[in-house]
Amino acid sequence: MTQTLPLPVTFEEFIEWYPNDGVRYELHNGVIIEMAPPTGDHEKVVGFLAEKITIEYVRLGLPYRIPKTAFVKTPSAKSTYLPDVLLLNLDNLGNEPLFQKQSTVTQAASVPLIVEVVSQCVARVPRVEATDVSAALASLRASPVRVSTNWRDDYHLKFADYEQMGIPEFWIADYAANGGKRFIGDPKQPTFSVCQLVGDEYQITKFTGNNLIVSPTFSQLNLTAQQVFDAAL
Repeated sequence: MTQTLPLPVTFEEFIEWYPNDGVRYELHNGVIIEMAPPTGDHEKVVGFLAEKITIEYVRLGLPYRIPKTAFVKTPSAKSTYLPDVLLLNLDNLGNEPLFQKQSTVTQAASVPLIVEVVSQCVARVPRVEATDVSAALASLRASPVRVSTNWRDDYHLKFADYEQMGIPEFWIADYAANGGKRFIGDPKQPTFSVCQLVGDEYQITKFTGNNLIVSPTFSQLNLTAQQVFDAAL
């Protein structure tokens, strides 16, 4: 019996194929993932955090922007992500070979901060028997496979890749307590995690309730974890 394995897709193939169909896709270890539509409470938290971050970098006069849509490509090029909030350093974008044409960054110097807002969305991955990307998409829509929940991607996959890339700061906003107990406690509770790069590893500080969030990038940020969680209401 021959087992059919997912077709590895390169970054170049992924970008060339990416359709304008209103659906968000990511590339996870060479496999195209169709992301489920976000919920309203998820988007309210994303918007709230984007607003707070924007207020801070404007107040400080920093050369930062939050793009509507931009990709982060890992050094291995096997994964390409669309973060919920991506803070870009405009001063380094001239050094990014893929940004002008493909809205893609690859260097940690371009990304002071990334935010992922955890949800219960389930991604879909194709069972691929074809030899090209177009056929892979057709297979995805015809026979989706539920592979993992969003929280596992944020706490495991993206955490490791952002750390490897050297992204200085990574926030995980788990407003609905969807993450595993080892990340948000037992019993579970809404948790805001700030991952700060120290050397080549992230050090994680967790905030709950009315704890003031401490951010290395924005040291004067006046924001509690509960304010973030309440944004979903």
